[in-house]
Amino acid sequence: MSFEKALVLLELTEMARASHEGVTLEQIRERFQVSHRTAQRMTGALEAAFPHAVHVTIDHERRSRWRIRGTTLATLALRGDRELAALDLVIAQLVGSGDKDTASILESLRDRLLAALPERTALRTEADAEALIAAHGLLARPGPIAKFDNKTSEIISEALRGPYRLRFTYRGTQRTIEPYGILVGTRRYLVARDPKRTDGNLRRFRIDLIEDPQVLPDSFSLPADFSLAQHAMLGFGSYHAPGEYQETIWRFSTVAAPHAREWRFHPEQTTTELPDGRFEVRFSASGWVEMAWHLLQWGLHVEVVAPKQLRQQLEDVRRGAVEVFP
Repeated sequence: MSFEKALVLLELTEMARASHEGVTLEQIRERFQVSHRTAQRMTGALEAAFPHAVHVTIDHERRSRWRIRGTTLATLALRGDRELAALDLVIAQLVGSGDKDTASILESLRDRLLAALPERTALRTEADAEALIAAHGLLARPGPIAKFDNKTSEIISEALRGPYRLRFTYRGTQRTIEPYGILVGTRRYLVARDPKRTDGNLRRFRIDLIEDPQVLPDSFSLPADFSLAQHAMLGFGSYHAPGEYQETIWRFSTVAAPHAREWRFHPEQTTTELPDGRFEVRFSASGWVEMAWHLLQWGLHVEVVAPKQLRQQLEDVRRGAVEVFP
């Protein structure tokens, strides 16, 4: 739908809300200076956009009238089954990743939206949502997830909403930082800037190691060009080490190549089909230990072409010479 058509639909919606008896095709033709056929298409679009709010009646002259009563535009925008099922899916994903604070906020929104729907639609929506979650394997999702304190997560969220500076104890040292965002994975990391450091690099703090967090009254401004998604791509996993950031090249054997093609190892990766049937992946990132942990799963069917430090790291991990725990 074009921008102009969207504006016309919104105007028609307000027209139908303002009319106690409902609007007729003739009234729509006069108001918008359109043909009878176009007016019919407009009412069809109105019913399709707001199926639970539009009521069509027939008056004593056997004319159809479209009306919308007792509802707000926010409620009109609900289709019900699709939006709420998607919300339930996101909530389940957040709970599965350990982010119960954000999940609780979305659950409150979900309940308000559900209350705005007709009872029959609400019941169908809940059933559809359960089916969708089950289809995504989220009702009983396996896999390790690091524990963290929910209260700590709530305090960090409060600081991010400001944004305000945050003070906490980390590995025995008190820190005062400017929080930029949270990276969610097997572990959750707080991305932040330390005002005392002059290198300008952002740091990542394991949320499970943050103790006694306090939101300070000092506000700050995020850089206009900051992107949490772009920052996340600096690391292969949750960890980022500026000194390790460089081009990474992996080559998978002909046996492993069909499986490697199904993976996205990094959002900005490029791939090459080699003449001998092997599969090559290139991307730039840091976090050699996390890369080595992942590459162990591929056994001897992957070769680290670059960087050489990662190649050595992988050999050390295979020999058990690296004592870095997840």
